[in-house]
Amino acid sequence: MWKYITKEQTKDFLLSLNLIDDKLSDKEKINILYSISNNIENNYRIFKIKKRNGKLRTIYEPNPTLKNIQRRILNNILNNKSISKYAKAYKKGICLKDNAVEHLNKETILKLDIKDFFENIKFSDIYDSCFSIEYFPKEIGMLLTHLCTYNNHLTQGSPTSAYISNLVMKEFDEYIGDYCEDNNISYTRYSDDLTFSGNFNPSNVIKIVRKALLKLNLEINDDKTCIINKGNRQTVTGITVNEKAQICSTYRKNIRKEIYYIKKFGIDSHLKFTNNNITPLKYLRYLSGKINYVIQINNNDKEFLKYKIYINELLREKRVD
Repeated sequence: MWKYITKEQTKDFLLSLNLIDDKLSDKEKINILYSISNNIENNYRIFKIKKRNGKLRTIYEPNPTLKNIQRRILNNILNNKSISKYAKAYKKGICLKDNAVEHLNKETILKLDIKDFFENIKFSDIYDSCFSIEYFPKEIGMLLTHLCTYNNHLTQGSPTSAYISNLVMKEFDEYIGDYCEDNNISYTRYSDDLTFSGNFNPSNVIKIVRKALLKLNLEINDDKTCIINKGNRQTVTGITVNEKAQICSTYRKNIRKEIYYIKKFGIDSHLKFTNNNITPLKYLRYLSGKINYVIQINNNDKEFLKYKIYINELLREKRVD
């Protein structure tokens, strides 16, 4: 399709993607795109944050210019591509609850984790899934792939990475999803978390998933493999799914404690007693967010609907003050 495209036509095609601010000249836009692409490692700030398990996660934060380019790639190109129905993360209109409700009241739940997910999604997979010669001149497809990667892999911190991961995993999702539908198993993938539920033999599923991931040079993190039978508390992405979708009891209990102490001692005394330096207004907004999250998962939770009304009243008072 692109065999006879000229150099000038290639430039026009690249400019038509609208990846750079319109205030610049066409020549400046082209120069910036290629300059960043050729020096991609110099356009990131790299730092580490602590995960819940105490280990460190590496974050790659693109500089403002590159981040803006990546946002435009996401909005102008990637969002036009469809992902699998089994992918439940990084998709407009989809939330954690949508991932969890697929696994309500099931006999067995199998949870698998993909090891070092983003870091192991490589340049060639990204090019083939998102920017291949089927849709772009090769030079432009390669440029776009460079603009969305660091050291030839996806990064945690770039606006494009999440949606790209769904596109790379689309064929895998469809293959595993078809197998599961044929065997009456529910399957969803939330980023690197794979969940299966129903009445099935987990070892058979693990074997098929392991083989399918191998084609993408990905592997299961065996340390995180979890099988939960119905007699135990079954959770999917932090949501209990034994009978109805509900936030885990510990999370709810901690909110109850906060509400109790606020009512008993007042918010200012409570924050002073707990040596919390946050302002009362910020603290109430934080608590409101946690309460709204519980209600989002179970919008008929009468207890937390009352908490919402109470905290909203306190917020209004603090704003007046």
